[in-house]
Amino acid sequence: MGRYTRINCIVIVVLVFLTQLLPGQDFNNNREKYIINVHRCTDEIVLDGVLDEQTWIQADIATDFFRVLPIDTGLADSQTEVRMAYNESELFMSILCHDTVAGKRPAESLRRDFVFGKNDNFLAFIDTYNDQTNGFSFGISASGAQWDGLQANGGFVALDWDCKWKSEIKNDEEKWVAEFAIPFRSIRYQEGVREWGINFSRLDLKTNEKSSWAPIPRQFQTANLAFTGTAVFDDAPPKLGTRFSLIPYVSGRTSSNAELNEKASYSADAGIDAKVTLSTSLNLDITVNPDFSQVEVDRQVTNLDRFELFFPERRQFFLENSDLFASLGTESIRPFFSRRIGLQNPVQAGARLSGKIGDQWRLGLMNMQTGMSGDIAASNFTVAALQKKILSRSNIGAFFVNKINTGDLDPDHFNRVAGLEFNLASKDSRWVGKAFYHHSFSPENDRDATASLALTYNTQRWLVTLDQAYVGENYSAETGFIRRQNFYEIKPVVGYKFYPAESKIANHGPTAKLDLFFDLDGLLTDRVFNLDYGFQWLSRSQFSFGFSNDYVRLRAPFDPTNTGDTPLMEGEEFSWSNLQAEYTSNARRLFNYSFAALYGGYFNGDRFGIEGECNYRVQPYGSLGLISAFNRLLLPAPYGNLNLFLLGPKLDITFTDKLFLTTFVQYNSQIENLNVNVRFQWRYAPVSDLFVVYTDNSDTRDFLNKNRALVLKLSYYFN
Repeated sequence: MGRYTRINCIVIVVLVFLTQLLPGQDFNNNREKYIINVHRCTDEIVLDGVLDEQTWIQADIATDFFRVLPIDTGLADSQTEVRMAYNESELFMSILCHDTVAGKRPAESLRRDFVFGKNDNFLAFIDTYNDQTNGFSFGISASGAQWDGLQANGGFVALDWDCKWKSEIKNDEEKWVAEFAIPFRSIRYQEGVREWGINFSRLDLKTNEKSSWAPIPRQFQTANLAFTGTAVFDDAPPKLGTRFSLIPYVSGRTSSNAELNEKASYSADAGIDAKVTLSTSLNLDITVNPDFSQVEVDRQVTNLDRFELFFPERRQFFLENSDLFASLGTESIRPFFSRRIGLQNPVQAGARLSGKIGDQWRLGLMNMQTGMSGDIAASNFTVAALQKKILSRSNIGAFFVNKINTGDLDPDHFNRVAGLEFNLASKDSRWVGKAFYHHSFSPENDRDATASLALTYNTQRWLVTLDQAYVGENYSAETGFIRRQNFYEIKPVVGYKFYPAESKIANHGPTAKLDLFFDLDGLLTDRVFNLDYGFQWLSRSQFSFGFSNDYVRLRAPFDPTNTGDTPLMEGEEFSWSNLQAEYTSNARRLFNYSFAALYGGYFNGDRFGIEGECNYRVQPYGSLGLISAFNRLLLPAPYGNLNLFLLGPKLDITFTDKLFLTTFVQYNSQIENLNVNVRFQWRYAPVSDLFVVYTDNSDTRDFLNKNRALVLKLSYYFN
């Protein structure tokens, strides 16, 4: 890795441990000061948005919410009252949201897991493990749409997770009221513990005010579990014992492929998912012949990158406690990426054991078996991860990923990765960082490693980051996501924000980024320098402009158009500069939009690019959106001038909070494809759905059909 790399690594390791000695806001200040007592129900609670039960009349009230945005000083103008109660099977919440401005409450749609910034809403963040890192989030919009997700990595919420719970709302001119009933068996927690970390967040879009019960500095998300208060139960929530949930499905499919001269064919299928709750904090998930046909289609982009693009996991089976696996490594160095499993060949079965063991340890074990499809071998995938909490909010962990071929195709092949990781989070979240070492093993390549160290300091005014990464020439993670090999990277970032008084501007300031890549002989191969200046208004609209300078020494041939044209040669050097600007409008308005523009060089030519997204909502029944991108490349022979278009109109209709229709069209001239995806969903019972999905792909040159498919899928949740 070189002497300079070792020196930098030692410096960062020293800084990591110094962060534990620096003064900061201890999360216990909030835990001890902001307390809500959760009493047993004294009568039956009816979810109707009317708080007339004796339980609610006698309950403790969490109120006096603090402003978080656009400024984080003082009490919120639009106040909120939260009450909590429980019985032997459910946790209840009542929420009373007062308005200070009359008028219609903004609502994007009735769809579950709504966009936070486009809806009046209330969210609860529950640290059921008391580790200030992992938990659950439940929320509701003023129009009645539910929100639920898993919290990990200090509080970031993954909304692809759904569970079975009930809610109801009631609106009038001056306030809106919501009631929740969350079954204890739908969440995970430590047995025998009477106290949970908890915080509440309210977004009142009419006044553009975000607030929280336990105060949070404005540079952090309100989901940050470092700043929770405390919910104290009369008695510890119940021990659940072993419980079973089953989600069987049946599906039918018809498809045709004109490119392969395949006429319409028909097929039917069935499978089942099962969840076994082994304790209040540990569960086993099993799937047999899973079907992912209803998963939302990926959003296409114009690809002018030399490396593979990343698309997030959306399949439900892989999501609960997924941070144990998905947070391994960094965004561009992932030893495990679940999308490698089953997208090109069928998943036959799988099992996953995950959760907490005691109050210090987290465990994740997963095994998946795929079948053979064409020239893609049947494989077995195993991943194991173990984490232990240390210091205040940090953890150390170890993992092992194993992929082996199980069929007749290349039966001796395997790929394995093992590693150690340290994740840092200081008591007040100002310091976060990561250090890891991974090693890969496979019969085709020599053994090799990757390592990384990163540290970030984040206050209201300062953002300072230093990232370093090393990937060996023969490092291989076939079940991972590795953008490039054989490099050393160093990436410092410095940003500063001004907060003007008595101004319509909430904050503004510069950010400088430098990203350097060297090959392992010390030769510079890539340099990207960015200098931006950004503004954020009290209305939460944003604008930034900046300058960038790029240098590339190609280490492999590359077609700059990514259309299969003549590549530039390995070893060629290029340098260019760009000007760029971005704007995001006020999301409260019925019509909102964003755009980004770029002008300057591109390898051996020039580039002008503009992309944008606009959305018009007919609240609360849906929205019409459009994503678009245009890139004009001015290149010398043999490329010439090239115009690349991407257009994606999207119609999202929510007839009710259980009946949805989404139509997404994507015209992409770079890959000469027009994709149409229509998805109808009826949630006829909790976590039980009927899906009808139509997909069509055509050639953009003559609009002749390539392939199409129609799928019907029915699932039911037995719990």
